[in-house]
Amino acid sequence: MKASQLELRAAQYRLQQYFLLTKPRVNSLIVFCAMIGMFLAVPGLPPASTVLAATLGIALVAGAAAAVNCLVEQKIDALMARTRARPLPRGEVANLDTLLFSGVLGGMGLSILYHWVNPLTMWLTFATFVGYAIIYTIVLKPATPQNIVIGGASGAMPPVLGWAAVTGEVSTEAMLLFLIIFAWTPPHFWALALYRTKEYARAGLPMLPVTHGPEFTRLHVLLYTVLLFGISLLPFAIRMSGYFYLVAALGLGGVFIGYAWKLWRDYSDALARRTFRYSIVYLSAMFAALLIDHYLPF
Repeated sequence: MKASQLELRAAQYRLQQYFLLTKPRVNSLIVFCAMIGMFLAVPGLPPASTVLAATLGIALVAGAAAAVNCLVEQKIDALMARTRARPLPRGEVANLDTLLFSGVLGGMGLSILYHWVNPLTMWLTFATFVGYAIIYTIVLKPATPQNIVIGGASGAMPPVLGWAAVTGEVSTEAMLLFLIIFAWTPPHFWALALYRTKEYARAGLPMLPVTHGPEFTRLHVLLYTVLLFGISLLPFAIRMSGYFYLVAALGLGGVFIGYAWKLWRDYSDALARRTFRYSIVYLSAMFAALLIDHYLPF
């Protein structure tokens, strides 16, 4: 193989490692929820230029926040099977390079949002970055078992950012979308924490099953899932959505409660994994149902 080909492959591999720092799977869900917020904010279609600029800006800042999270938690990531293959624990990317990468990515994203979307979206996105990368990652996660509950506010912001990008304001409807994700976050992450309890304990993180035990956590997964079910009906209650969304919310929420009930009554790691995976399907399907309902002619 020629030297030039080896250099090209090395460059491609290095770019791939930087890309992995942005947590692309998590980022894709963030961007999806933000885009749903954009489309729900107006009766017709939002301006294509705004959608493109806002999507790119939000994705870049979310990627920057993820890189900071990887940087701060690299020692913890090295102790956990789920995260030990990330670039920093394996020494593929240097700490300073990660910090510079995050700064460039975040700066580009905020600049795009300020100049091509609106200042409100830029400031809300910056606050979300601070909330996740600093308040949640550095302050809350190692300090309290309620880290997911409190820090969930940052993770619930994407549809609000999308809404603000198109309308220049934050409305009641946008806050309902926020509440859905906010209530979804604890059962989503606690289902994961239940079958990763030993790893979190070894890493010294005060996740709820570590500090309060699995039975307490399973009960709270159920309680938060019931709370989520109630909140998910509010868009229909205020006529933000119609019957298509209502049927989807009842069906998807009923299945989620079923998982949570089984998790509480007859726990197994396999069931916790299925619950965690379903929670991702649930959120994606709920927001897709909101979007479809929004454009139905009846």
